[in-house]
This record gives sequence, structure tokens and C-alpha cells, in this order.
Amino acid sequence: MKRHDATKVWVIEDDPIMGQSLVDALELEDFAVELFEDGETALRAWAAGAAPDIVACDIRLPGSSGEEVYTALRSAGFAGPVLFMTAYGEIDQAVRLIRGGASDYVTKPFEMKLFLERLAGLAPQARGATPLGVSEAMLEIDDLIHRIADQDGPVLITGETGVGKEVAARRLHEVSRADKPFVAVNCAAIPAELLESELFGYERGAFTGASARHAGYAERARDGVLFLDEIAEMPLALQPKLLRLLEAKSFHRLGSEKATPFKARVVAATNRNVRHAAQAGQFREDLLYRLDMFAIDIPPLRERPDDVEWLLEELVGPASANARRAIRPLSALAIEAARSYSWPGNVRELRFKLERAVVFAQGPALMPADLFPPARIAPRAPSGPLANIRDAAERRAIDGALRDAGGEMQEAARLLGISRTTLWEKIRRLGSGE
Repeated sequence: MKRHDATKVWVIEDDPIMGQSLVDALELEDFAVELFEDGETALRAWAAGAAPDIVACDIRLPGSSGEEVYTALRSAGFAGPVLFMTAYGEIDQAVRLIRGGASDYVTKPFEMKLFLERLAGLAPQARGATPLGVSEAMLEIDDLIHRIADQDGPVLITGETGVGKEVAARRLHEVSRADKPFVAVNCAAIPAELLESELFGYERGAFTGASARHAGYAERARDGVLFLDEIAEMPLALQPKLLRLLEAKSFHRLGSEKATPFKARVVAATNRNVRHAAQAGQFREDLLYRLDMFAIDIPPLRERPDDVEWLLEELVGPASANARRAIRPLSALAIEAARSYSWPGNVRELRFKLERAVVFAQGPALMPADLFPPARIAPRAPSGPLANIRDAAERRAIDGALRDAGGEMQEAARLLGISRTTLWEKIRRLGSGE
């Protein structure tokens, strides 16, 4: 039985054997698939109210061509990804369609694995990007955030430095309490002797220098979100008071005997392994158990290269505006270099590298050397057979070069530093190209 939220794919293919093979392969990958042997039938289904998430369409069809079906669907309001299947001699037409807004294409005959990879890459686009990213991992985190949005229990967000923990916390605030305050506290940035008074506030005369009542972060959060970043750095002596805040839903300002109600939701974050810290006596286990009611672990950027490319495209415009430079597009080679880099500083490092590249780039487009000055590229460790990794990298580089060259083979070959004949041979072998 298919999940109710399975991605819906329309396959428009006039060869019944080929069409059924595609349907069988897609259903094994948990897609919900409908097969049409001509474009007119698909268009009638759309007019009747049926709607796919993704369309995989042959270019050469009986009656209306794939290009005509694509134009009709777009005119009728379909905005989802379209993957074209094309014969080798129709590549120029496929490139024109890509430049006109289609998503991707594969050249017949193709391996089913390649087709599935290309279509799976379009699934996040069909579901829509979130503020967290387009990778499957980040889409799943966004789904989790929505599932826990109407709850009141605390949330513990973990992940490496710069990975986007506060972004996830703000996403939770956005989908649950957007009209309420979001108060962020960096537990590592406030001196230990001041953290308690800053967190809970104090009364006038509570200590030397307390000349007036001061509302702390917990009070200012009201019924919104209190975000405690670097929670593992909170002093051990203060942790029992945070535990009481969570359990009693109240706190005392320094110098006051009157309890103040606490209605905010606590979201904590750390880049440390807080469980190991608890085992080492550096963090209270009872507080950990209370904070860990809902856990979100954000994977590092090196494990989600689709987000690398998405982030670059999202951030290059603002980076250019901040630098007062004309928007500099990213070359396909720069994107490929970025996808292969290990990103030890995660999203924070990516943003800094991009901002620097926009300032110092000399050419009209950002190149690998702009993002990564010489001798600074650190390739990510291979995650599969070397031949597969090499082929995937070549395929993406060819696709990007064709995109940068507007589909012109000679210019794409020049950008890649190879001959036109070599480029054709690689496209034929890899099933690549736009």
C-alpha cells in the first residue's frame, strides 16, 4: 500500500513496454505512478482535476509532442518539475526546453538507475523547499517540526557548529508561535556569574548595582519561545533552577520570594554530545531527560550536498547586494567544487566563503578559485565506488557547463577544457547533458 503522502509521478510514454518498466521501477521506490501513452490523455486527466507532483515525459509522442504537452501543462497551471526523456538526436530540443523552464532530461537509451536518480533529485522540488533546505534529511526535519509544533514540551536540537540549529529553532517558532516573542540566549556568551540574573531577572536591591527591577529572558519570552543556545555550557550550579523552570512552569527573580509564571516553550541547542557530558558529570542527567522530550539532530552539510547547491543559489543574491556588486552567478564548476568540499564549518562557513568570493571575484561568474583560494579545497571522502563518484562528478560538471553555455556544445567544451568530440563521447557514455 502506498503512503498517502507519496510523491505522485505521471509517466507519459507511448512505448507500453518502456512505460510499464518505468512504472514498476518507480513504484518499487515508493512513488505513486500513473502511466499515459499519449499527451492528450494526460491533459484530459489534468482538466478533470488530477494533479501530479512530477511529470516524466517522452519528447516524441503520437499526436501532441512532449514539448506541446509541457507547454499546455504550464499554461494550465502545473508548476512542478518536468523530466524529459529524449533520443540522442533531440538533445538540442531538450536543452531548449531546459532553458525554457523544464527541470532535467535523460537521453535514451538510459539505465534505470540514472532515471531514478534524476527523478528522485526532483522530488524535493515537487514538495517545495523549506527554510531549512531541499535535501531529504532537512525535509524530514521540517516534517518533524510541523508534527511537534502544537506541543508544549521542550526541544533539544543537536548538530555541529554552524549547521543551522538556531534556524531550526526559528522554524519551529514560525510554524507554532509566530505572533509571540522569540528570545535567544547564548549560554556560552554570558559570564557564569551573570547568567542567572540575566535568565531569571532580579528585583531592585537584590545585589549591589541592582537599582531597578530587571525582567530576565524567561520573563521576556512570555508565551513564545525561549531559545537556550549552547546549553551544555550552562554552569552546573544553575542547571537545577532551569530544571525547576521546566517542571514547575515558574521561576523566581533574584531577590524575590514570589513565583513568576512561565508560559514559554524551551528550545535548547548544543554542538556537544550532551549525553557524554552527562555521563562525565558535566551536565545533569535529570535536566537532559527533561530537555530531550523532542530531539532534533541536524546532519552536517557534507552529508547533504543538495543543500550546498541550494544555499549557494539562495545566498549569492544577498551576498552581492551586501557587497554592492552586480549579482555574480555561480559557474557549474564552482557548484561542483562546493558540493565536493567537506564544509567543516557547515552553513556558517559556506556563507562566509560566498561573501568573500563575491567581493574578490574578477570574472562575471564565480569560479572554484573564488570560493576556495588555491590550496584550500579539501575533498570530501568518497562514499562509494571510485568510478561511480567520478562519473557523477563528470555528469554534474557537463550539465552545469551546458547550462552556463546556454546549450552551445562548443562553448561548453571550452569551459570544460576538452574538445567538442570528447564532450559528445562523454555525454553518450554518461547519459548527461541538459
